[in-house]
Amino acid sequence: MRGAGDQRRRGRGAQAAAGAIEAREAASTAFYDMDQAQKFIDGRVTVFEDLDAKAAEPVRREFTGLAESADAAAHAYITVLDAHDLDDQDRSPAEYDAARRAFVASTERLQQLTRNLNGFAERLSQRMSRLEAALDQLPPRLTAARDSVIAADAAVAAAREAGMDASDPEAELARAKEILAQLSSQGLGGFGLDGAMRKADEVREIAERAREAAAELPQMAQKVRNSLASVRTRVDVVANRVGPVREAMRVLLRGYSQACWQDLKGAPESIEAAATRARERLNEASAHTARAEWKQAQQALTAARTELNAADRRAGQVTGRVEELKAVAADPAAPAERVQFTVRDAQRLAMAQPGGPAPQHVRVLDSLVERLENAPKRLTGAHPDYWAYLQELESIKTAAGDVVTRIRAERAG
Repeated sequence: MRGAGDQRRRGRGAQAAAGAIEAREAASTAFYDMDQAQKFIDGRVTVFEDLDAKAAEPVRREFTGLAESADAAAHAYITVLDAHDLDDQDRSPAEYDAARRAFVASTERLQQLTRNLNGFAERLSQRMSRLEAALDQLPPRLTAARDSVIAADAAVAAAREAGMDASDPEAELARAKEILAQLSSQGLGGFGLDGAMRKADEVREIAERAREAAAELPQMAQKVRNSLASVRTRVDVVANRVGPVREAMRVLLRGYSQACWQDLKGAPESIEAAATRARERLNEASAHTARAEWKQAQQALTAARTELNAADRRAGQVTGRVEELKAVAADPAAPAERVQFTVRDAQRLAMAQPGGPAPQHVRVLDSLVERLENAPKRLTGAHPDYWAYLQELESIKTAAGDVVTRIRAERAG
């Protein structure tokens, strides 16, 4: 027969066992809560990295530190669990008390780490909410990019069916498709949210350029055909200018000093050579047209026009020089009088300055007056250097205009 002491020991043992089991359940709940928080936050950090990899770097480092602490706490909890098998009934009250204390300590550690994780999650959620709001802008941009690619695809196909060389817009379209494929892959193509939106816009812009280029091919074909005819006509016109230019050069050589025509020497030959090169480019354009290579044909026509423009300018320099020299030879004073008006206007403006004219402007204008008075002295001999005379007058006019510009700038300042 057992006494009262045995009953008290059994009562203390049962109470200790209940306390230990309750502590174990609390630790189990704390472990589960921490584990779930850790897994959830890990997923959110991964999403953050997809949306903004650069901004996520310090976030990932901070979370890694928390995760390591959580893993250590989880390992410690499992060690406590293995060390205290409460299903074993043959335990003393002291052993149950030791188990309870171990589970309580583990619970407190797990709960503290859960609070740390939740605090981290709260800070992260504020940044995530801004990114996720911006994320709403990505789908419509992607839709616009895809629609542009589809439209460009159709335009390129139509151009090819019409017999056009659509290799250039097709190459642009291929680039747009490549970027779009990257955007459609997992993790925003590695671009991040801002990068993905920029790339979506880039796809749309590239595809629109490709569509416009493909749509313009038929117009380009007609434009090239029209240009071929107009450039052929212009080549003949430029070639026909060689004769008048030769005659103008003879006039310069016979009637004026070498200084008046030295810079124009060889002009007829250069015009003739430019016309020949223009015809060569024109033949290249015709060959490209026959192969429906409209861009190359257009480039050849542009090169032909460049040659013709240079020849026109050279011819204009020769015939214009003759006209200028004839005019100044007939009335040398006329161009000087025109320049004199410009200098006088500058003088009046300088005198009208508040507080009187600035000394530096007076010096410059006085020197221009002196140069203007001396300019006619250049016209000496049987064949005066009228060209040097005109250039000196132009230099004086330019210098007077510079003074006016400086005075007005000083007043404005």
